[in-house]
Amino acid sequence: MHRVLARLSADRALGVVRAPVIADAGELCRAVTAGGIGLLELTFTTPDLTMHLARAAAVAHELDACVGAGTVLTADDARRALDAGAQFLVTPAITPDAGAIVRAGHDAGAVVFLGALTPSEVYAALAAGADAVKIFPAGVGGPRYLADLLGPFPDTRLVPSGGVSTETAAGFLAAGAFAVCAGSSVLAPADIAAGDWNRITTHVQAFCTALQAPTA
Repeated sequence: MHRVLARLSADRALGVVRAPVIADAGELCRAVTAGGIGLLELTFTTPDLTMHLARAAAVAHELDACVGAGTVLTADDARRALDAGAQFLVTPAITPDAGAIVRAGHDAGAVVFLGALTPSEVYAALAAGADAVKIFPAGVGGPRYLADLLGPFPDTRLVPSGGVSTETAAGFLAAGAFAVCAGSSVLAPADIAAGDWNRITTHVQAFCTALQAPTA
């Protein structure tokens, strides 16, 4: 198993940063890893992403963590992210470049998560060669919908994102998710902009603790 997938399987979580300002991507990586999540996704919605990605990737190497790029829409996005040190790529949907994104990622030894919501989109993601499928926005259907998707796709690594919180994360795992995404409710843009690393670590720790909580 690829080290990104192995780490994701162990942590059961992926930190997703969607912030207009990142005070220090390296320190952000340290804070998230200290909280218990060793995978960090920085998205192309953040200005100067490749600069932040390179900084985070350098620190991730020290920590044996993994950094990747999200909101990858085109093959050019994929190449720029990979050149900056991304170890995985994540799309929000099945874009026209989905196949080219997968090929670029795999050629560079990276893992690719393609975004999907419907059964048809999950099938398209798998047909394009995705290593895992990001279900987005997962809050629309909740854990029950995720469990239903696993009916026809029982061996698929489904990773819900969007609408996953400290309160709902364990329910998604119980429904069969391979892992869950900790987004802005955990990694708050205001904390990231302010460089409040202790607060971020505390929120990540609480999220990880919640993953162990029993569900009804």
